[in-house]
Amino acid sequence: MAAYGLYTHIASNKFRSMLLLAGLFLLIYVLVYAGALIAEVVIRSDAPVDYYLRAASRDLITAFPYATGAAALWIVIAYFFHQNMIDAVTGGEDVTRKQQPRLYNLLENLCISRGIPMPKLKVMDSPALNAFASGLNRRQYAVTVTTGLLRTLNDQEIEAVLGHELTHIRNGDVQLMVIAVIIAGVVGFFGELFFRMFTNLSWNSSGGSWSSSSSRSSSSSSSDSDSKGSGGGAVIVVVIAVALILLAWLLSQVVKLALSRSRELLADAGSVELTKNPDAMISALRKIENRGELDGATSAVMELCFDNPREGFADLFATHPSVDSRVKALVQYAGGRDPGPLALPDDSADETEDEAEPPSADQLPSPVPHGPWSDAASPAGSPPSLPQGRQTGPLGPLQGPWGRRR
Repeated sequence: MAAYGLYTHIASNKFRSMLLLAGLFLLIYVLVYAGALIAEVVIRSDAPVDYYLRAASRDLITAFPYATGAAALWIVIAYFFHQNMIDAVTGGEDVTRKQQPRLYNLLENLCISRGIPMPKLKVMDSPALNAFASGLNRRQYAVTVTTGLLRTLNDQEIEAVLGHELTHIRNGDVQLMVIAVIIAGVVGFFGELFFRMFTNLSWNSSGGSWSSSSSRSSSSSSSDSDSKGSGGGAVIVVVIAVALILLAWLLSQVVKLALSRSRELLADAGSVELTKNPDAMISALRKIENRGELDGATSAVMELCFDNPREGFADLFATHPSVDSRVKALVQYAGGRDPGPLALPDDSADETEDEAEPPSADQLPSPVPHGPWSDAASPAGSPPSLPQGRQTGPLGPLQGPWGRRR
């Protein structure tokens, strides 16, 4: 279902969410069938291939209601507790206005200005510069921000990031992303379970049978030809089972391709619509660029984030467009100004410490107020600072380094 505008994008997300939920059941059935093939080989190792296929089909029919119930139970658990699972991975904690007045007020002002319900606000302790939204309904929506982002970005840039995440909630992107995380998680879990079961099997070359490595294998064949035939059938069936498990896992990863890259561009545009400040969105992107990797977070969680840095071959399957392409779109369609890649103060401070030697005590200058707009007299030999309110840039007077033109 192609999306040509905002409302068709929202409708497309709802349609894709239903398809993904249906796909979850289908992948579960594939895994159950693969597990039945392996179980039949363990039970009887001297049968032809068609026997194993028919027996596994009967096992699938028998297990069908149980598999369906297990998939439905997982959806129910994920529906109510997915935020707890995400918080357990990221370490996000709920914060109140008293704990984070600056962040809370910025988010509340955005919600009030557009009549958007106020989501929960969470902060995770991480030096990375990133944020993400989560939730499946209005009572569950939450926006999580890292402490590194709070320390590095100014109010206008944080407001732009919050507007981006609120747009994800408004457009229905959050539900689609959470469902993709649920599917990838459950299929990955069962896929690993079956692979562990397979690795515990051992082939008895003398008897032509598969058995558990923890138990003794005792089987014999009437002739060498029968032994080879039966063993060949078992091997073929095991290969088929492994191929099905791999297929299910690959499909669960392809699910993430349903998260169209256009959703990030639409969220950037929605943030500009909320804040009326494309320059703040661009400078936030430039500061976050290549600094958003969350330590310990799974790839599924990173798909939820404001920026998901990818390099090389992995970029072909990335669900986030590059920062350069996002900035280019904001410059072209929103009239923003691109300052280019930005070096944060911490980065330049580290480089200076590595290159410069510490001065001796008698070489230290007298203390002076820091900051480019200080009113104090400049030290001897240094250029005088600009008077307050007269800062200029290449495009005229500015309010702050990346603010609006006066």
